[in-house]
Amino acid sequence: MSRKPDQDLRRGWTTGACATAATKAALMALWGGAFPDRVQIVLPKGETPEFEVVNAARGHGWAEAGIVKDAGDDPDVTHGATIMVRVTASQGGVVFRAGGGVGTVTKPGLPIAVGEPAINPVPRQLMAAVVEEMADLYGTSPDVEITVGIPGGAAIALKTWNPRLGIVGGLSVLGTTGVVRPFSCAAWIASIHRGIDVARAGGQTHVAGCTGATSERVVQGLYGLPDHAMLDMGDFAGGLLKYLRKNPVAHITIGGGIGKITKLAQGAVDLHSGRSQVDFGALGRMAVAAGLPDVSCANTALEAIEVAGKPLAALIADQALFAVRKLLRDAPVAADIVIIDRAGGILARAGA
Repeated sequence: MSRKPDQDLRRGWTTGACATAATKAALMALWGGAFPDRVQIVLPKGETPEFEVVNAARGHGWAEAGIVKDAGDDPDVTHGATIMVRVTASQGGVVFRAGGGVGTVTKPGLPIAVGEPAINPVPRQLMAAVVEEMADLYGTSPDVEITVGIPGGAAIALKTWNPRLGIVGGLSVLGTTGVVRPFSCAAWIASIHRGIDVARAGGQTHVAGCTGATSERVVQGLYGLPDHAMLDMGDFAGGLLKYLRKNPVAHITIGGGIGKITKLAQGAVDLHSGRSQVDFGALGRMAVAAGLPDVSCANTALEAIEVAGKPLAALIADQALFAVRKLLRDAPVAADIVIIDRAGGILARAGA
C-alpha cells in the first residue's frame, strides 16, 4: 500500500476485539432478549470502539452475532472478514470453542495449549470480562460456551504463518491491545518469535531465517528442513536474532540475496530498503583490501558482484556471519550464512 508523506493512516481493530464485540452483542440477545444495532467494548488501554452488529441470529439456548473486521489502513489479510460468535447457555464458567474458520493448536510452544482453539490469551480475557459484565447486568450466572468462527478463515489462514505453527483448520483470534496499528512491525516480529517458540518446543535444533521465497526454498532444500523450521524473517534480522539470543536454538541459518545480506554484513538489523542502505564506499574499500576491483561506484550490490565476482560474495558472507554472531553474543547458537542469486543459485556460504 502506498501513502503520501503527510497522510495519516487509519488504525483498525484486531480479530480479538471483533470477537469480544460479537460476544457482547450475542449475550445481550441471549440474556436480554434483543440484539443491539451497534455495540461498544473497552480495550486494555481504555479505548472504547463501537462496532456495527451483522448476521444476528438466535434459537433455543443460543444466540450469535458477527462483526466485520476493519483493519484500518493496514494490509491485513483478515481485513473485511466477518468474526462470528455464538454463545450457548452452559454450566461451569466460560468455555471456548473453535467454529468454522478458526484453527486448533496442534503443536506445543504457543501460548495456548495443544488441542485448544487458537484464541489467544488476551482475547479470551476480554471475552470472559464481557461475560462477567453482561451476567451482572442481567442477573444471571456467567456460564456460557463461546464458539468463534470466521467464514472463509481456513482459506485465509493459508496466507499466514498458522500452518507452520501447527495451527490447523483456520485463523487465530489475536490481539494484545485490540488495536491494529498500520504497517506496524510488531505483528510480523511476534510471528517470528512464535515460530522460534514452536521450533524449540518441538525439539527442532536447526532453524532458518530467510529474506524471501527464493532464498527460503534454496535453504530448505539445502538442509532438508521441515516447514516449521523455516522462520519468515523477511527484513527483520534483528528481531529474529535478538530473540534467539534469549531463546536459543542450536543452529540458525540466515539466507538471502546479495543486497540484503550485504546490509546485514554492514550492521543493519532492519533490511528494508526504506530503512537501511548498502554503504558502497565501505564495500569498495573491503574489495580493494582483498585485492578485488573497486566497487564503490556500483549502484547495487548485484552490480558490485558482477564487477568483483564470487570472491566478493564470499567476503560479504564472512562479514555477515560476524555480524550475526555479534548479535547473538554468547548465546549457544551456531550460525551460517547462505547467499542466493536471483536464479536460486548459491553465491557464497560461510559458517557452520
